[in-house]
Parts: sequence; C-alpha cells; structure tokens
Amino acid sequence: MQYKIKDIDLAKRGMTKIEWAKKDMPVLSLLAENVKRKKLFKNIVIGACMHVTAETANLMIALKNGGAKVTLCASNPLSTDDSVAAALVKNFNIPVFAKKNENKKEYFTHLKNVLNTKPNIVMDDGADLIGELHSKRKSQAKKILGGTEETTTGVSRLKSMEKEGTLFFPVIAVNDSMTKHFFDNRYGTGQSTLDGIIRATNKLIAGYVFVVAGYGWCGKGLAMRARGMGANVIITEIDSVKAIEALMDGFRVMPMMEAAKIADFICTVTGNINVIGGEVFKKIKDGCIISNSGHFDVEIDLVALRKITKNRKTLRDSVESYTLKNGKTVFVLSGGRLVNLGSAEGHPASVMDMSFANQLLAVEFILKNKSHLPHSVHVLPEILDRKIATLKLHSLGTKIDTLTERQRKYMAGWRDGTNA
Repeated sequence: MQYKIKDIDLAKRGMTKIEWAKKDMPVLSLLAENVKRKKLFKNIVIGACMHVTAETANLMIALKNGGAKVTLCASNPLSTDDSVAAALVKNFNIPVFAKKNENKKEYFTHLKNVLNTKPNIVMDDGADLIGELHSKRKSQAKKILGGTEETTTGVSRLKSMEKEGTLFFPVIAVNDSMTKHFFDNRYGTGQSTLDGIIRATNKLIAGYVFVVAGYGWCGKGLAMRARGMGANVIITEIDSVKAIEALMDGFRVMPMMEAAKIADFICTVTGNINVIGGEVFKKIKDGCIISNSGHFDVEIDLVALRKITKNRKTLRDSVESYTLKNGKTVFVLSGGRLVNLGSAEGHPASVMDMSFANQLLAVEFILKNKSHLPHSVHVLPEILDRKIATLKLHSLGTKIDTLTERQRKYMAGWRDGTNA
C-alpha cells in the first residue's frame, strides 16, 4: 500500500482521537451500519480530498466497511492531523497522502496520488480534486460516475463549470443540504473559528471590535459567537439583503475600509478573493489581528501586504507580525489559511455527524441513480435531509409533534379556510 504521511508511529494517538470523535457521531454510525451490512459500496473506488481530521476518518472507515476502496488526501495544507493520518494507514489500511504544513508542490502531488487510483466516485472539499480532473485529466473525468462537494466555495466553482457546460459528471452539493449548511456552517464554523483565534492569540474577545467579513451562514455563526463573548461586532457585506439582515440582527454594518480603521480583530468568511486588500492595509488599525475562515487562502491579500511591509516575523505558532512601512503592525493568523483548522481542531464532531451523514448518503444516491443523473450540480432529496434531522433529534433524546390526519388534509388542500 502506498501512502505519504508524517510518522506512522503517531497512529496510537490518532486512534484515540478517532474513537473520541465517533462518540459524537451517532447518525453517521447508524447509517454506516446499514452500509456495512449490505456492502452497498462493494467494488467501488472512492478518491477523497478532505480535511484529514478524526471526523473525516470516521467517514472514510464507514466507506471502507461498506466495501469501497478508499484513498484520502488533504484539502488544505494546514488541516491535516498527522496522528489521524497515521491511524488510518496503520489500523485501517486506508492510503493517505497528507502532511500538516505540506507545501504547494506536495499538495498537488497528493491530489495526483489519489486520482492515480482511478476512482469511480470523488469526494471533494473545495473542488480542487474535481478541478484537477477537469483541467488535466479530462479523459479520466469522463469515466467518473459522480462526485460530492462539501463547501460553499467548492459548490460555487462547480456551478460555474455547470454554467459553462464543462462539468463531465454529476456532483452532489452536500453543502446545500439543510442539515449541512444550517448547522455545520453556522454552528461549526462559528465556534471553531473563534476557538482558533483564541488558541492562536490567547487574546480577550470581550470589549473589543470584531469585524466579520461576509454574513452568509458561516458569517452568521461567527458573529453570533463573537457577540456572545462580549465583542462589539461589525459586519461587512456586498449583498444588500444580507446587510439588512445583519442590521436587523443587531449588528453594525459598514464598508471594510471604514471597519478596518477601528477593528481589533477581522475575520473573513466570504469565499472571495482580496477581501482585505492593499488599500485596507494602509488604513487598518495598529495592532489589528487578521484571520480567515474561508476555504482558500485568497481572502487576505498577503502579496499586497508584503509589499508595504518592512519587517516580518513569527511571534507564536500561528501568529505572524507584519510591521508596515507606515509604522503600524498587523498580525496574521495561520498564514491566512483556515484559522479553525490551522490553529485549532476544526468543527466539533457532533455537527460533522450530520455533514458526513450527508456525504455517505450522497455516495449511495449516486450509485442508485448514476444511469440518469445529468452532468450538473444536484442537492440530495429533501426526504434524505429530513431523515438525517430525524435521526439526529432521536440521538439527542428530543421528540417533536406530528400532524394529525385532519391537519395534513388541511395543509394539503385549498377549500378549507376561515370556517375549517
């Protein structure tokens, strides 16, 4: 078995993390038992490009137990837990190509390693694996049965490909399932991002100005958590509807150029490029701490920052100071990459339970419907989404009401109204 990891001797520690995460992933475990019993993925080759965490490990194990041949690489150079990678290789014979802090060349080599296994299905987190297939391996891409995508950023890339007519196989936008983005993006990103910022800096949040760039589901979660810790939260947006929503949720809203002048913390969660650019750096408050929780390291324009920097040094494991030519100093966390994985451990297992339940069902959905799925971006049927929600509620010991037959008829018809 070929693999590329940091140290196989880290496997024991990795197993402990995998087992700890599994305790909070009851929905995935329940679905995995059905997959294992029926061997639903027998003879299927799956290539996955995802964050190599304990939560992801439990998904990979579920896929393998279902009969699949699985290979995994990292979807971000900073997100790999080397002990988890070692455990997957040593204890489960799952090939992993990932090391924390791998360079760009290693990153793309690892993508190629996964694609060299000739997968039938690809699982992506940011669409780099699918992008590699479509740009450099078109003949191979045309043989793929389907794929899944975990992130908002990746789904945006895929929808662009669909619009251009260049998507060679169907892809399930796992991110667009209600039990993914409502919870993973909002509560997972919200908590883990703040966790990463605090672990990296050990700074107090209460009483300081915390700027959140972007008020999508991730931004909503982060803003909620920062306010909960006592921060004075400001939102920057380019979408007028989201800006109104942020305003009515009780946050101040202003352009980044204005917000940067008073910000003690800025965190980007937009999925777009150069959200904090050269002109912003010229106006930014001295001592501002900058981080990113969008998928790629493009939201903070580090090239522009370096051009106006006279001194740069590492202060802590994930903190780099930039002393600017105008005398101000700013601090960048995790090299501008995902701060929740670069400086912390990513999302809690209990929220990834629903996200990865969607991933497992997405693979099953592709196999059942491969003969007639158009080459476009799809969302899992709502009935599967609600199945995951029902299982999650059950695992939490929470019960809800059900409609009576009379109520069902009333909601389904149009004849009854005032005098029902």
